[in-house]
Amino acid sequence: MRVAALPRSFSLGARASGANSGRGACAESAYGGRVGPSRLRLLSGGAAGGSPAAGPRGASSTKRSCPSLSSRTPRCIQHQKELSLCQQQDPEVHPAQPSSMGSKQIAQETFDDAVQENITEFEMEPEEAVREAVQQFEAQGVDLSNIVKAVRPPASENGQRQKHQILLTLECLGRAVAEQDVAQLPQQLSAFAAQCKEQLAFRHLAGQNGAYPAVLSACQLAAGDRDLLLQAFSTLGALLDGQPDLLDAAGQELLLRSLRERRGDAEATLAGIRCVRHACLKHEHNRQGFVKGGILPLLTGAITQHGGSAELVRMAASALRVMTFDDDIRVPFGHAHDHAKMIVLENDGLRVLIEAAKAFRDNSGVLSELCATLSRLSVRNEFCQEIVDLGGLNFMVTLLADCMEHPDVVKQVLGAIRAVAGNDDVKDAIVEAGATDLIVLAISHHLGNPQICEQGCAALCMLALRKPENCSVIMESGGALAALQAMKAHPREVAVQQACMLIRNLVARSRELCGPILALGAEVLIAEARAAHRDCDDVARAALRDLGCKVELRELWTGQKGSLAQ
Repeated sequence: MRVAALPRSFSLGARASGANSGRGACAESAYGGRVGPSRLRLLSGGAAGGSPAAGPRGASSTKRSCPSLSSRTPRCIQHQKELSLCQQQDPEVHPAQPSSMGSKQIAQETFDDAVQENITEFEMEPEEAVREAVQQFEAQGVDLSNIVKAVRPPASENGQRQKHQILLTLECLGRAVAEQDVAQLPQQLSAFAAQCKEQLAFRHLAGQNGAYPAVLSACQLAAGDRDLLLQAFSTLGALLDGQPDLLDAAGQELLLRSLRERRGDAEATLAGIRCVRHACLKHEHNRQGFVKGGILPLLTGAITQHGGSAELVRMAASALRVMTFDDDIRVPFGHAHDHAKMIVLENDGLRVLIEAAKAFRDNSGVLSELCATLSRLSVRNEFCQEIVDLGGLNFMVTLLADCMEHPDVVKQVLGAIRAVAGNDDVKDAIVEAGATDLIVLAISHHLGNPQICEQGCAALCMLALRKPENCSVIMESGGALAALQAMKAHPREVAVQQACMLIRNLVARSRELCGPILALGAEVLIAEARAAHRDCDDVARAALRDLGCKVELRELWTGQKGSLAQ
């Protein structure tokens, strides 16, 4: 059994990218880690730095003052140099998922030593010592998302260092697995899973200390005991959440075999699918391995066979959607598009999802997930048309009307409409179905929600693309006004400011609409978006130009020798 390696993709960041991200990039446009050593050690804790000031110590036992951040500057600089040097020398450093704080990370032992130093040398209370250590490391740009921010129990009388509670629980689980003590396994698995679910730092620390081999062995021991297997899979899913690198070939085969052999058991299927989803999120190698192992028919089959289980349908649809992600920046390109085609062409995925949605008209969580998955599968013209032919469009329009008070459902339905509108024939069907008024209503009703505003404006943008007759319908429905109100309500949201592309598409082939749109104050809002967001510069300039406003264009190259103007 292999020793669990340090996970490389636990980071909280993610690259948002999809299989359909390139659609509509034309003249009239529709808008579309962990870095650092694995065992990085600072030579001294963040609380170090000059000698504490000596002061009178009377009966009240006055505490020595702790140096401020400015007084510790030399040591902070030393930490920064040590971090940089370790990063340069570590041969295992690779560009994985971006972290929330920066590229520098430390080991748990380093943080614990800094906290203990604060307690012993500066006589801080435990909570104060932890806060001080966090402030010091974060001031140096260290990412502490993988660190357990708690005080480690003091050393025993013989000087042996104590461990965090998660590691003590892991030791108990490891002993039960090594002794094959089936009677103790349920209690140990439950305790370990509960702590893993508390926070990523606990899971990360456990993963660094051999948790995966222990949990995998527990799953193998529980193969013949259904209840114990459910608990083991629940623990495995909790451990893999945010740490897909822990999974190996043996674990992958165990999950696939269990899903095949227990496909009639809804609870066992749900537990296995949850593990698969965690293992595939932000991990292209695992995704491809599961697809080659036959996971797609197992997922669609689970939705069909257990169509009455809301949680299973939701989780299986989510797992299908994850298979179409391209979110692992450690690989040059993924197979997101290929996986989407396999789901539709080889596993009748569109029909399975649309039929499943009809059984959960009152369950917003399931409906949101199904709509999100449909939007990920709308990667080809024929797929968009098939969704309409299967009744998916009418279902989405009805759903949008009935669930207007549910923001999650509204957002996902708008995203699905935006996706299927990539087909020009489907654009007409969407407008004829009366979706335009509902989209404008959704934007106006949820004007304070930037995600709904973004998806609504993007859907209208797609409907207006290359369709002058649709532009008139959008204007009559108040689409331009709603988009401008959204831009005004969310000036700092670059995704919402991209609504200026809708304005451009409205007037690009319908010049008579320029006057009414300018009368709504479009020029000022678009100019503000251009000035505030560099990503909006091109589309904002194009919108102003097509509106007939004065735009200063730069000639980047005149044919003369030399580089392009910056």
